[in-house]
Amino acid sequence: MSPASRTPVDFWFDPVCPWAWMASRWLLEAARLRDLDVRWHVLSLAVLNEGREEGLPERYRRLLTEGWPPVRIVTAVQEKFGGEAVGRFYTELGTRIHRQGLGPSRATLTAALAAADLPADLILHADRDTYDLAVRASHRQAIDLVGQEVGTPVVALPGPNGRRLAFFGPVVTPAPRGEAAARLWDGILLVAGTPGFSELKRSRTRGPVFE
Repeated sequence: MSPASRTPVDFWFDPVCPWAWMASRWLLEAARLRDLDVRWHVLSLAVLNEGREEGLPERYRRLLTEGWPPVRIVTAVQEKFGGEAVGRFYTELGTRIHRQGLGPSRATLTAALAAADLPADLILHADRDTYDLAVRASHRQAIDLVGQEVGTPVVALPGPNGRRLAFFGPVVTPAPRGEAAARLWDGILLVAGTPGFSELKRSRTRGPVFE
């Protein structure tokens, strides 16, 4: 099926967020079975936590600086090469950061660019603010859909009667595969499409499982 005939699904992520990575792997699996066209966007945890330094755990405070290089490079890839290239790069980068536990270092970013067959000089954008306005615009687009009290990922798609459906999550581990991924997609659509619905949550009992 051509992309034009599939359901467009916008997915906002921060490359350093393990829960966004888990959700992205689930969404790609669901896309195979439910004819979805996944479109990638950045939602920056560094931007989200600006002005909230006091009381933040150390790992979130580090994101105020360490979180910028990955989203800058993802945005540079988007601007220069388009969404398909972003998907390739995110897969390579997330595999290294999350499955291999390498962290978002310059070496990790450089290796991911090479594996995604993207120009090596894109690493120069790690320390440049060329695309910072674009990062913030993409971030704001997601937050405007779901509100300030969320993080990453955010998912949006066309809903019934032309109404756009958007939600934070899902937070799930490990990423469902096969028909389980498709059933989760169907259930989320049912819940998200219910008028007036805003939240369904329980405490996490395990960390992300990268399979």
